[in-house]
Amino acid sequence: MKVLLTGVEGYIGCLMAPLLQSRGHEVVGFDTGYYRDGWLFSDRTLVPGFPRTVNRDIREIQMADLQGVEAVVHLAELSNDPLGQNNPELTHQINHRASVRLAQLARDAGVKRFVYTSSCSVYGVSDSALPLDESSPTNPQTAYAVCKTLVERDVVAMASPEFSPTFLRNATAYGASPRMRFDIVLNNLCGIAATTGKIVMTSDGTPWRPLVHVLDICEAVACALDAPRDAIHAEVFNVGHEADNYQVREIAQIVAAFYPACELSFGPPGGDNRSYRVSFAKIHDRLPGFRCAWDAQKGAAQLHNVFTRIALDAAVFNSRPFTRLKQIQYLLATGQVDQQLFWRY
Repeated sequence: MKVLLTGVEGYIGCLMAPLLQSRGHEVVGFDTGYYRDGWLFSDRTLVPGFPRTVNRDIREIQMADLQGVEAVVHLAELSNDPLGQNNPELTHQINHRASVRLAQLARDAGVKRFVYTSSCSVYGVSDSALPLDESSPTNPQTAYAVCKTLVERDVVAMASPEFSPTFLRNATAYGASPRMRFDIVLNNLCGIAATTGKIVMTSDGTPWRPLVHVLDICEAVACALDAPRDAIHAEVFNVGHEADNYQVREIAQIVAAFYPACELSFGPPGGDNRSYRVSFAKIHDRLPGFRCAWDAQKGAAQLHNVFTRIALDAAVFNSRPFTRLKQIQYLLATGQVDQQLFWRY
């Protein structure tokens, strides 16, 4: 299958492209290149090679870019809540309107499958005693999460016998990637422990967060592409597994255990009210071949090993390329992109 993978140069995309290629797919990448400065380590077992890539903004994609494409896997958005809140209108322009336009172009170009990486952040805040499943009400708290719900709403309406969208609501990602991110919770806590020897929580860590390893996200996409059409047509799947629902304090305790001298402390209840537990029964029951191979313990061990191997220090951990908001602010401040985040040069 010929697959257009947007966001191929990002945290997930640089791992997903070689996985899809190893499964026999012909992959063409599409990426604007905001995060190209960040490359934490090299590992041929994870990233044996990159596909041919079109370096252009997703808002500038044209019908010609989709000729001969059989499936689109769409990752390329402004990712995470702090970056999304930095300019909510621009977030809607890129994450909502450009994503819907991409789906429309794909449908009109005869693309058969459209896999959209959504997020469990659409659930936002929940006081439900039971884990939330795909039929539970959404309650997005940020521009990033709101856009995810809007893309799901608008793209599922395009479903037809000729066009099959699938929506993968990923839990919060973690795990090692050469194009590393340190602005997601488990990765961040591992980096703090490795470079400072202590984890000082500014909150009590009681909110719930579901987690999923980045390679399990890649596996979910691969399974969605390979599945029979009836299994994935216009379906929503939470991506993760039941054992990776944690309170944030539990994530900190898992990380601290890999650094025996690490000091761990907690603060008062925080202002971030996002808290939700998620059911992942559907994806394991109904997406053929999908199983999570990772959990937070294995992920923390992987990160500990990588950080030890590369001698991660505070300067690298805190550097801009590995935090989405810092990198975008740098590109703006240096005039490399304009206020709409289009490249000037």
